[in-house]
Amino acid sequence: MAATTKNILIFGATGLIGTHITNSILANKDKFGRIAIFTSPNTIWTKSDEIDQLKAQGAEIIAGEITSEAAVNEAYNGIDTVVSCVGRPVIHTQLQLIQLADKHPDVKRFFPSEYGTDIEYWPSSANEAPHQQKLKVRALLKNVKDLTYTYVVTGPYGDADGALYLGAKPPADEAEGTFDVKRKRAVLLGDGKGKISLTTMRDVGKFVVAAILHPKAVANKAIHVNSFTSTPEEITAEYERQTGEKWERAYTSLEKLNQIEAEKGGSVTLRRIWTEGGTLYEKRDNHLVGLEDGVDDLQAAVKQAIEVQKAT
Repeated sequence: MAATTKNILIFGATGLIGTHITNSILANKDKFGRIAIFTSPNTIWTKSDEIDQLKAQGAEIIAGEITSEAAVNEAYNGIDTVVSCVGRPVIHTQLQLIQLADKHPDVKRFFPSEYGTDIEYWPSSANEAPHQQKLKVRALLKNVKDLTYTYVVTGPYGDADGALYLGAKPPADEAEGTFDVKRKRAVLLGDGKGKISLTTMRDVGKFVVAAILHPKAVANKAIHVNSFTSTPEEITAEYERQTGEKWERAYTSLEKLNQIEAEKGGSVTLRRIWTEGGTLYEKRDNHLVGLEDGVDDLQAAVKQAIEVQKAT
């Protein structure tokens, strides 16, 4: 029987996606017992305002280094569910977190930091550079003895923060894809007609909470969830509709994108995977966690992206 959740411990709570996931969990604190956040002493110092806000929302703050076996083991006491939101540069730290959780008598569920592209979607996925650390995490979880796990796969974030999919790239990098509100210019990847499934970061938080609350439906599997599916051309048309102006359009072919990837790698590899159709799963699993409705659509995502871009 799938383990249920009462007490949650969150890693990476103040990061880009961790902030949204943590806020969503805290917004549903009436459904849980303890909600604890494990963070470094340095973060408590450098992000003191954020930490104070989390405390005010009812979070318990546990200070420690994520690489310290003793600190993590102590933090696991009384915790039945671990939610990891750690960023890509430190994905590998989850290996020890999982090993310790599997041995700890209290911990029963583990949600690794997946939120993004399905790293086992195609046979070639095993060779993609950005997937390597997450693949090691999945390999370890497949061999745990006493943990239930769930991979919440959301596809790329449908937001404009930083370099996210609905954001504006600097002109020098716009060939990687851009939706620039201030310049009224879009550079569409591929032919602009290829579908891509996106999830806003606030919806990622909703999906994680929903997965926590539906233990049987999500036990030991990857769930493919998203806010909406669209095309670059449809996204640009929505930007034009909401800004009331015609946008300049340019295109980066898949061949050109491959050339840029060969030079830069990193996030360009992910954009190439998305452009090839790497988020178009046979079906989405929103219904498994009761969120077929109540998530953002294209209109809501673009509205939020415009607000973010205008504020920067």
